[in-house]
Amino acid sequence: MKMPWRSFTVLLALLAGCEPLLVDDISRPAVTGPARHASDHRTWEPCGLGASRLADIRPGPEGSAIDERLPGDGGLFFTADDGRHGAELWTSSGTQGPGTRLLDDIARGREGSGATDLTRVGNRVFFIADDGANGRALWTSDGTREGTTLVKHILPMSAGHGEGQTLVAYKGRLYFSAARPDGAHGSELWTSDGTGAGTHEVADLFPGPDSAFPRRFAVHDGSLYFVISMEEENWLVRGDGGTDVTPLLQVFEDTVIFHMKSVDEKLFFLVDPDEGEAILHVTDGTPEGTRRLRLFPGDYPHDMVELHGKLYFSAGSGTREGEELWVSDGTVSGTRRVKDIRPGSEGSAPASLAVAGDRLYFAADDGRHGRELWVSDGTSRGTKLFKDLVPGAEGASPTEVTAIQDWLFFSATTEGGEAEPWVSNGTDSGTRRISAGSARSPQGFIRSGWDVFFTAEDGGTGRELYALPFRPSTECARGVP
Repeated sequence: MKMPWRSFTVLLALLAGCEPLLVDDISRPAVTGPARHASDHRTWEPCGLGASRLADIRPGPEGSAIDERLPGDGGLFFTADDGRHGAELWTSSGTQGPGTRLLDDIARGREGSGATDLTRVGNRVFFIADDGANGRALWTSDGTREGTTLVKHILPMSAGHGEGQTLVAYKGRLYFSAARPDGAHGSELWTSDGTGAGTHEVADLFPGPDSAFPRRFAVHDGSLYFVISMEEENWLVRGDGGTDVTPLLQVFEDTVIFHMKSVDEKLFFLVDPDEGEAILHVTDGTPEGTRRLRLFPGDYPHDMVELHGKLYFSAGSGTREGEELWVSDGTVSGTRRVKDIRPGSEGSAPASLAVAGDRLYFAADDGRHGRELWVSDGTSRGTKLFKDLVPGAEGASPTEVTAIQDWLFFSATTEGGEAEPWVSNGTDSGTRRISAGSARSPQGFIRSGWDVFFTAEDGGTGRELYALPFRPSTECARGVP
């Protein structure tokens, strides 16, 4: 049932016959790899195995504090502090083009604008920044200094710990939560097209000065899902970016709804009823199709990924079998452990899950080979050790496992006892170390344009930005276009 935003207060009466999620009802048993580019059918590959540092943004051992990274049409957007301008927005064309540069010194001086929440909508990037005169507000950029401008004196609600996305792209516009400067309305749902005139409140979801606090946005199957608060309840709702909403799940105010993951026509999410443990839920976008699947005591389920139309994740740290690889098809009976990789309560602790091609890769410790890279086709029989990079019980401790165009990029500790960048095409012989000089502890592999970017530490320069040429196979031999 769809309802106007202003009629939302009628929900309590309309759903009086529905059974809310109660803490006492919870029985005890005995939640970015990056999205695949389905529209790009070219075969991509690394152009060699040599990565290079792009710039020493902040000379010296301190490093430039590179934080958020976002692919753009003209290169990578990221935030960094060069020691002179403070934390600002930067851009890099990688191993080609004009190079790595400060996009705009939004807040003059060493304090910096503290740009955060980089979000791409079409060919523009939105973010939150403080120019030193207007306070923190919504900004946008087209990748040029002249096109980096203040959108409006409006401050989107901070995501905070565990709150999910602050800004979200939906139907070619930006959506977020903010409060009107005049105080007439609380924090409600807003939208922006990148202009001041096109930035406005969608509707007063909780009428008057009270706030609905829209948060934890997720786009799934053509709809915008998010969480709101109404008096003493939290709600999961589905909207279309306009003034209508479909309420899906009602919980008490201390109950948290979070970690939404879209898998085909199903949206999975977690619910914590103020117990420090999570219940896996699923919805098909209707109230009657929104249901609980299983309680997971201990640590929250994490590293949620999609493979073959099912959700795979790591969970079970509070069970007798320990933390292992799990799968769910959206049914109670179909939510089960894939394999007990390390028998016993310690578990293999799968982490850094990533899907490349039609297989799932992750780091795990079976108690014999140490922590190494594993692979799965989604079945128990097809879940096995992928490559024993460091034979013996020590293991290579792979982290940052990231799938890019069906290649795997990750960090592993082998010779010398320091973590280095690695790449794999999914075969034993095609799993090789990336040469990046003395760079160690790589993090944040991400593709933008014809490069895979990552940050790494060097004893003399601190953590800076590196790139490995990565292009359609027909283009590698041509060099830089």
